[in-house]
Amino acid sequence: MNAPSLLLNAAHHSTLPLHLALVSETYAPEVNGVAHTLKHWVEGLRERGHRVSIIRPRQAHEPAKQADHLLVRGAPIPGYPELQWGVSAHHKLLRQWRRERPDVVYVATEGPLGLSALRAANKLAIPCLSGFHTNFQQYSQHYRFGWLQSLLEQYLRWFHNRSQRTLVPSEQQQRALVHLGIHNSHVLGRGVDGQRFCPSRRDERLRAQWGANEQTPALLYVGRLAAEKNLALLLHSYQALAKPLPLVIVGDGPLRKSLQKALPQAHFTGTLVGDELARHYASADVFVFPSRSETFGNVVLEAMASGLATLAYDLAAASMLIEHGHNGLLAIDGDEQAFCQALQDCAQDSELRRRLRLNARKSATAFSWQHIVGELEQLLQQTQQTPLTNRH
Repeated sequence: MNAPSLLLNAAHHSTLPLHLALVSETYAPEVNGVAHTLKHWVEGLRERGHRVSIIRPRQAHEPAKQADHLLVRGAPIPGYPELQWGVSAHHKLLRQWRRERPDVVYVATEGPLGLSALRAANKLAIPCLSGFHTNFQQYSQHYRFGWLQSLLEQYLRWFHNRSQRTLVPSEQQQRALVHLGIHNSHVLGRGVDGQRFCPSRRDERLRAQWGANEQTPALLYVGRLAAEKNLALLLHSYQALAKPLPLVIVGDGPLRKSLQKALPQAHFTGTLVGDELARHYASADVFVFPSRSETFGNVVLEAMASGLATLAYDLAAASMLIEHGHNGLLAIDGDEQAFCQALQDCAQDSELRRRLRLNARKSATAFSWQHIVGELEQLLQQTQQTPLTNRH
């Protein structure tokens, strides 16, 4: 597989230091794909000498003041009580940015805080990028708000067409935005820490606790335990196996109790991060990812870097990264029978697993955060230099 397009040679690329104001309703140490991605962006840009100021909701049990953080009040997101919307901060941002004008504003989320930042940037004529990190318009179907989908799509179209460019993580997501009527998007992929997520972290003692061995592979799911992750298919495909196998479920969410009841033999770990998460990845054999709502899916890249045979729908990151039968297995979107059969094949065929696992690691190591941050740096420089009259 090819590495992401427009990869830059970071060692030889230089630019004047920029001041980026990054606005997001979620940020580390919160555990989700948006917070994970932004953390790597911020760390990478700061290592390159750029200033990044972060505007976000204040999280529980943290000080009210932090260097280069402007903290605002937040309110819980329905269905996501551990996450918050940031309240509107339009006037606060106008005052802040008049005192210290950033070179570029990046708005990662489309909630009240993101909207107020977009309005403030436009009013002050500060170059502004937006990011399409989450398919919230699809989530409405899973939380009994399907009637809101059309309104959400209209709002997202209005929102993103008022930034100079919208960053998306995959070509497939870019095509979806074109269908929504969102213009001037740009694909900026994701990376993986190949030193942390690697097969060498495999722990035979942990595998023994699961009941896994050379003849009995361990299956793994990592992600939020929520309706939008299509976990009914995880349950169905597992129950359709010819014989039960160790199943490890990493993550938390509103469906955890019901899944534990339906899968009493499974190992539920709750949320894991860092080296402990990497150890669980590397100690499994097959990564099962039934989600149909991802804009990318960082967990797919982490699983492949950890040397797992990965099964997913032909969507988002899996569509970009997996060549069916070579470094993973793909099912056509929505074909549950094919998904179940692929899991059955992978569970029964040790030679297939060996080949997929070896090639997955080789493919994933081409996607480094260093390259992604280098491309982001170039995009920020281009945005700063683009006349604002080019905005939609």
